[in-house]
Amino acid sequence: MSFLWQVRRMWGIITDFFTYETTKSVVVKSWLVGTINRFVQLLIIVYFVGWVFLHEKAYQTKDTGIESAVMTKVKGFGRYNNQVMDVADYVVPQQGTSVFCIITRLIMTHNQTQGLCPQYGKNYRCTHDSDCDKHLRSHLANGIFTGRCLTEDGQCEVEGWCPTENDTVQTEYMEEVENFTIFIKNSVRFALFDITRGNFPRTIDINCMYDPVGNPYCPVFRVGDILRYANESFSAIANKGGQIGIHIRWMCNFDQPVENCKPTFSFTRLDEAFEDNNVSKGYNFRFAKYYRSHDEEEYRTLYKAFGIHFDVMVSGNAGKFDVIPTLINIVAACTSVGLATVLCDIILLNFLRGAERYKAKKFEEVSDTDITAEVQSQSQSLQTIRNEGKISDDSGSFSNGRQRH
Repeated sequence: MSFLWQVRRMWGIITDFFTYETTKSVVVKSWLVGTINRFVQLLIIVYFVGWVFLHEKAYQTKDTGIESAVMTKVKGFGRYNNQVMDVADYVVPQQGTSVFCIITRLIMTHNQTQGLCPQYGKNYRCTHDSDCDKHLRSHLANGIFTGRCLTEDGQCEVEGWCPTENDTVQTEYMEEVENFTIFIKNSVRFALFDITRGNFPRTIDINCMYDPVGNPYCPVFRVGDILRYANESFSAIANKGGQIGIHIRWMCNFDQPVENCKPTFSFTRLDEAFEDNNVSKGYNFRFAKYYRSHDEEEYRTLYKAFGIHFDVMVSGNAGKFDVIPTLINIVAACTSVGLATVLCDIILLNFLRGAERYKAKKFEEVSDTDITAEVQSQSQSLQTIRNEGKISDDSGSFSNGRQRH
């Protein structure tokens, strides 16, 4: 019994697989369903025309692989520690790349030589050698711990460049930095269209100053203005340091003249997420200058520098009309209009009164047996009609024969 049931089940699965479904049109005269159908179709058409084609320009081929080169130059003079500072003193690195730093404040440790000395800091205070054992593998100090406690200083001893740095001292920042200027030269190439553009025209007045409204294509930027556009305080960032992003966006439409392809600039604080942290706040780094005394002993001056770290970032894309994406999106739009029919079918089959009647009208199952029976019935009907016609003709002939006699 179970074997026969399994066979019937398999046969049912096979027959269900080899079936064919075709669309059956049922005209439903309903104001509600008709209104929903046209409204959804209108929304889909408006979406494709307004957003896909006009806003996103889906009829264009896009080039997002932008090739870019950036060169920067900083200008300005400042006064720090009774010395006049120029670009070579406060810009790191000096090569004029897209990433650079303007030093605003320095903590200097002079005349450091190799030797043994106390490591300053409240974390390294001691009264016995055992107090320094926990620091033997530490990399947070200014040298290698020897494990000895210098009782006269109350600090653990290190071997390295002495005297060690005391970075808790407060120094003034260079106020003139706010008026320094940054010149940015940016060229981009859209390889797909073989078009190259620059961020300023050939006839630009180099004495201009960037203004987002009055002079948006000037390549010269005042440091104070950049910080103001990024909603940052110069005094705060000059004291602790920080990272500022200069974003150049190229959004070009080559269906228009190439001269209309121009960049826009935006400015932001890149390390804003760490602004309120107690650890590693701001931006700083260290470097040293080395010297030799008359007796050939090497010594150095250590600098802990706080500064404004600038990162010039370039992004963008370009588009131009192309037949292939246009046809693809037109087909997609026409296909999507059919979603209105799907929605209306869901409403008719599940939510409106008379749903069962609509199901009966919309879905009809026809088997091979039904088709064969229908064909046989039609054949029998045609044969009957032919026979009736033949009998009628014979009757007419017989009647005419009698009249002749």
